[in-house]
Amino acid sequence: MRPKRVAIVGAGIGSLVAGLLLAVAGFEVVILERAASAGGKIRVNTFGNAQIDAGPTVFTMPWVFDEIFATAGERFGDAISTKPLGILARHAWSETERLDLHSNFEQSADAIARFASPAEARRYRAFCANAKVIFDALNDSYIKAARPSVPGLLQSIGTGRLGPVLQTRPYSTLAREISRQFSDPRLQQLFSRYATYCGSSPYLAPATLMLIAHVESQGVWSIDGGMRRLVDVITDLAVRRGAEFRYGTHVEHVIVRRGRAAGVRLSSGEEIEAHAVLVNGDTAALSDGHLGPDVRQAVPSKPKSSRSLSAMTWSMVAETEAFALVRHQVFFCRDYKAEFDDIFNRSRLPAEPTVYVCAQDRHDETTSLDRAERLFVLVNAPASADHKPISAQEIERCETSTYRLLERCGLKINRTAAQTVRTTPEDFNRLFPATGGALYGPASHGWAAAFQRPGTRTRIAGLYLAGGSTHPGPGVPMAALSGRMAASILAADLASTPA
Repeated sequence: MRPKRVAIVGAGIGSLVAGLLLAVAGFEVVILERAASAGGKIRVNTFGNAQIDAGPTVFTMPWVFDEIFATAGERFGDAISTKPLGILARHAWSETERLDLHSNFEQSADAIARFASPAEARRYRAFCANAKVIFDALNDSYIKAARPSVPGLLQSIGTGRLGPVLQTRPYSTLAREISRQFSDPRLQQLFSRYATYCGSSPYLAPATLMLIAHVESQGVWSIDGGMRRLVDVITDLAVRRGAEFRYGTHVEHVIVRRGRAAGVRLSSGEEIEAHAVLVNGDTAALSDGHLGPDVRQAVPSKPKSSRSLSAMTWSMVAETEAFALVRHQVFFCRDYKAEFDDIFNRSRLPAEPTVYVCAQDRHDETTSLDRAERLFVLVNAPASADHKPISAQEIERCETSTYRLLERCGLKINRTAAQTVRTTPEDFNRLFPATGGALYGPASHGWAAAFQRPGTRTRIAGLYLAGGSTHPGPGVPMAALSGRMAASILAADLASTPA
C-alpha cells in the first residue's frame, strides 16, 4: 500500500526537521519552498567565496539535534562539526567599559566582580541560580510539552517546585526583575537583553525569560561552515530518507475538502493531493489569507501591535580597527528604555540603537586580523513594513547612529558599498509575507503570551503548524523542537485516519 503523503509548505528549520522525521517514519513527504533553497530565516549573503550568515548566528541546545539525528539513525557530531566558545559574548558601553561573559561560570563571576563589584558578582550567582530554577521547571512542563496550558503547567511543575518558581516573580517584567536583582545599570541592561532573543521588549516581556541565561550558560557553539551547514546537512539527510524538495514553488492555496486539509494548489495551477498539510511560516500568513480563503480561520488572527521585533542588518566583508573582536559582541546604547519605546510605542527606528556584531572569522580571538573579515551587524527595528514603512532618511539616520555608536565604543569598520548588503524590515517582509518584517512571530509580552502561541494542530483537521511563530517559540533549537512535535503529532493522527 502506498504511504500517506504529507505536503509541507516552506523549508525553514521546523519543516526540515518535521520532513526528515516523517520520511524516516515512512510517509511520503514533499516540501514546497518559494525560495531557491531551504533554510527560511537561516540565510546567507555571499561576496565572492565568502558566505556570511545573515540570520541566526548563535547555536545553543545541541542536545535537541542529538536527539533528532538519533531518531534518523545518525549521529549529529559525525555530520556537523561544532566548536564551543570560551567567551559567550563581549559587551561594551564605551571605549573603556567592557565585560566578557564566559562559558565558565566562575570566570564570568570574576569578570563581573572586576567590572562592577564583588556584590554584583554575588548577585550574578543568585541570578543564575534563579534562571536554572525557571528552566528546570519549564523544560518538560512547557518547552517540550505539545500544547501547554496554565493548569497543565502547574500540575506538571508540582507543589514542591512551585514555590521557588514563584519566588522568581514570573508575573513581573524581565526588566523589573533584573533591576531588582542587579544594582549596576549596565548589568541591568545586559541581562534584560535576553528578551530580544525572542523579539520582545524587556519592559513588557515576562521575567520567566531569565531561563535564557541558563540555556546560554550551558554553552554556545559555532558550526564549522556556518549555520547554513546545519540546513544543508538536514536537507541532504531528508532527501536520503526519501523526502522530495521542490524549490521556486509558490503555494497559493491550501485545499480543504469536507472540512479537512487535502493538499495544496500552486501558483502554476498544479494541485498536489495530500493526507495532511504542514505549514512552516508565520501563522499570520494563514489568518491574512496568503494561503487561501479556506484556511483563514485555521488560527486566531493577531493585531499588528502584537508582532515581535524586526531588524536592520548589514552583512559585509571589511577590515576592522581598535576593538578586539570575538565571535559575538553587543554594543549598548545609552538609553535602553528609549530604544524600545521608539520601536514598540512609536513604530520607528531607535534614535540610538544597541548594536550586535557577529565576527564570523573569529572564535575566542582577541587580536586583530591583518585582513578583511566577515561581519554581520544587527540593530532592532519595528515590524511595521506593511503599514508604516520606514523612510530612506530614517534608515540613513539609523545607519549613521549605528556606526557612530560602534566608534564611540572603540570599533571602527572600514566598510565599502560593494562589499556590504543592507537588509531592512521591508526586505524581511518581502522574504516572509504577512509579518511586516517581524522575525520571531508574536512578541512575548505579558506572562500569558507563551500560552497564546498556536500549537501543532489547527482548527482544521489535517492542517498542522511548525516554525518560530508556533509553540515553543523562536530560535533555531525551538523551531527544531516545533518540527519534532509536529512530526510526532501528525504521524499519530494519520495513523488513526483512514487511507
